[in-house]
Amino acid sequence: MSSRSKEELAELALTEQEYRRIIDLLDREPNDLELGIFSALWSEHCGYKHSKPLLRLLPSSGPRVLSELGQENAGAVDIGDGLAVVFKIESHNHPSAVEPLQGAATGVGGIVRDILAMGARPIALLNSLRFGPLDDPNNRHLFNGVVGGISWYGNCIGVPDVGGEIAFSNSYSGNPLVNALCVGLVESERLVSATVGDQGNLLILTGSATGRDGIHGASTLASRTFESDEEMRPTVQVGNPFLEKVLIEACLEAAASGHLVGLQDLGAAGLSGSTIEAADRGQRGIRIDVGRVHRREDAMSPYEVMLSESQERMLLVVKPESKDKITAILEKWDLPWVVLGESEEGRRARIFESGVPVADLPVQALTEPMLYRLEGVPSREAEEAAAYPLHSLPLPNSSPTQVLLNLLESPNIASRESVYRQYDTQVQTNTVLTPGAADAALIRIKGTNKGLALATDGNGRYCWLDPFVGGAIAVAEASRNVSCVGAEPVALTDCLNFGNPERPEIYHQLEQGIRGMAEACRVLNLPVVSGNVSLYNETRGDAIFPTPIVGALGLTQNVDRRAGTGFRQPGHLVVLLGASTIDASAEALAGSEYLEGCHNLIAGRPSIDLDLEAKVQALCRHAISEGLLASAHDCSDGGLAVAIAESCILGGLGFTANFNIEGRWDAALFGETQSRIVISLPPQNLPRLQALANDANVPIVNLGKVSGDTITLPGPIKLPLQDAASIWQNALPNALS
Repeated sequence: MSSRSKEELAELALTEQEYRRIIDLLDREPNDLELGIFSALWSEHCGYKHSKPLLRLLPSSGPRVLSELGQENAGAVDIGDGLAVVFKIESHNHPSAVEPLQGAATGVGGIVRDILAMGARPIALLNSLRFGPLDDPNNRHLFNGVVGGISWYGNCIGVPDVGGEIAFSNSYSGNPLVNALCVGLVESERLVSATVGDQGNLLILTGSATGRDGIHGASTLASRTFESDEEMRPTVQVGNPFLEKVLIEACLEAAASGHLVGLQDLGAAGLSGSTIEAADRGQRGIRIDVGRVHRREDAMSPYEVMLSESQERMLLVVKPESKDKITAILEKWDLPWVVLGESEEGRRARIFESGVPVADLPVQALTEPMLYRLEGVPSREAEEAAAYPLHSLPLPNSSPTQVLLNLLESPNIASRESVYRQYDTQVQTNTVLTPGAADAALIRIKGTNKGLALATDGNGRYCWLDPFVGGAIAVAEASRNVSCVGAEPVALTDCLNFGNPERPEIYHQLEQGIRGMAEACRVLNLPVVSGNVSLYNETRGDAIFPTPIVGALGLTQNVDRRAGTGFRQPGHLVVLLGASTIDASAEALAGSEYLEGCHNLIAGRPSIDLDLEAKVQALCRHAISEGLLASAHDCSDGGLAVAIAESCILGGLGFTANFNIEGRWDAALFGETQSRIVISLPPQNLPRLQALANDANVPIVNLGKVSGDTITLPGPIKLPLQDAASIWQNALPNALS
């Protein structure tokens, strides 16, 4: 058939069928450089071979949406006053598994440049992290390296890290998930596209010199499973946050000058990805000469230059008459630059090395890889676990008080203060609600009274048991977190972390997870404007839990009308939105933290009423906008008892319950029934809240009042607040020691 062996193609994450397709498109065999470029752009990471047909199921348009899903580096949303918010989440899982500090750091750098490529100033970072249990030394090494990389890079570039979430499970041992989200702000009329524009425009490469680090890093490394860290270590990029800071300021000044035609970051697939994707968006061809690229290593081949994923590099596209104005800005910031080439007619990527042709490829073929629509099959193990008869589960031998303490000590629930205190959360001076203070971060938009709320969420246990419902819950909870601070969710970004999609049970998880997300988006009227897919998250044949992570963006017109998590005043009433009684059914335990922690069991079928979810969130936002609420906290991991305990701890105040339990006390206290929010409010505000709830057809139930220094719940639980706070605050540092 060809001179390429099956093993050689596998190293490039290409199949024999794909190679035959490449030969047909070229009407010849590709040379090594051409094959490398096809390999990078047809990789799962760049080409979305298994996910693109499914991603079309997600709603992506709306009255605020200014960008087309998949056509730009990030999603752009109109927030009024001539301003747009640009945001996106992306994975750096595989590099972080190999080299956690640099893998996580360059993940932050890469997502920041995606925002920068739209002409927006990065104003906030979030992250969503998953690790194996911390009693394993390698998982502790990965955890410390990832957190260290995020804090090092983010702190150096002066962008606040304002939120996110962390979870732990055996399924992520050796295969951590590192999803980084960045938010930027730009005047709507100054949004920049990643395009080469018209024929004859110049392509200027600026930033770091190109080296051999990261060749086939984000593209091929993230598009197949791997067994050995050592074999992949050279593919991990190396970051320089101080250069990134300079690059940010220079590119923003260039964008503000009005002389840029296009702006593109060099991320996955390096120079190949940036130039060819920009050419495709402009419906043009390109002629570039890699002999002009400034390098930090000698004797680099065209293959190495084109496929290097060295960090802190940007591609600027300008008209010839604007070249001097743009290069003067780059020189002002002491950034090296070269005119790499130009756009041309013909829709071909013509690549030269010091004038000698080394590759000639059709642009459209490179950006349209073979797509796969497979037939998924549910996992038998997951189906059996979902069908487990939870009503037959015995009550635990431990007392309710001890169970609550155990849950507060769980790394999945305990305070993350030891992590986020390593991040600069206040730089740029816009942070209103800091990490840990509320269910979502809240940042002000200077010069206005508006605020942006930001949250990430996702639950792998739920998605393993029922991918459709788990996907829907990820959307619901991320938007619920935003609603709990008083902001209206307006758009989503997602990062879909799954195993090998060629396996029928994994493809089933991927398809059903996306379908569940799409259904929740439709009911909650939320577009998905950007995102990333990370597949092949497996180590030695074991896949991670299916873990779709959803980032939610919320907008409030009055940043002063907000709610945090902590109770604020003795005598305030505590009310549960979304229920008229306390759910004490065994089904409430499905996929819960309690079930895994106390019974070492992941079982049951989670459920959600999306219509109720929409009404509960709207009621919470309305009540906050009227100034009725003192606090709001959603019921999620650990259930009602943990939600109340966290509000007590963060407010430094106790709670006395006035409700009874009819049914299983473990389900009532620790079940994770969806669409519930614990709020507190002054007694005089209760009649108005009841009227709003009646109008919205949302059930509510009075739980008790804020009082004393003890957490008192039926069960019975009578837990000194100081004991609960000590366990909750010290659990994660103790697990890492």
